[in-house]
Amino acid sequence: MTVDTIAPDLDGTQLRIGIVWSRFNTWAGESLLASCLRELADLGVDEDDVTIISVPGALEIPIALAALAARDQFDALIALGCVIRGDTYHFEIVAEQSAAGVAQVALAQGLPVANGILTTNDEDQARERVVEKGSDAARTAVEMANLLLALDDDGDDGDEESDA
Repeated sequence: MTVDTIAPDLDGTQLRIGIVWSRFNTWAGESLLASCLRELADLGVDEDDVTIISVPGALEIPIALAALAARDQFDALIALGCVIRGDTYHFEIVAEQSAAGVAQVALAQGLPVANGILTTNDEDQARERVVEKGSDAARTAVEMANLLLALDDDGDDGDEESDA
């Protein structure tokens, strides 16, 4: 038996990446963005192939992702933000709905969307995680973009028409 395997590919050269980051908890968003951009560069993504937009908060991220996805110019998208638990139920709403929206965009558009939206109990937890979360989101976007490109290449038998 021969098993067809597609190995993880973290080569970001030639990939076009869109990033949406939330300005709410700006210090976290800026840190997530900086670590994400560093990792993308380390993976070979050219800065000219990266588009960055910011939105007010995590709930606005999915609609901005959808708008980017509709442009059909990107191999993957990245969502970055930070939601810190407060004293009200609002945390749960924002955390759940932003994650659901990010997933919905990915599935509806058939485009990888790396969810780099931190959800933490307090600011200290967020500060401990921002750098790694931004880097993880970059690696996820590149790997998933390459996976979908490889799957598309595997299924592409050419555009030749049959005379049958």
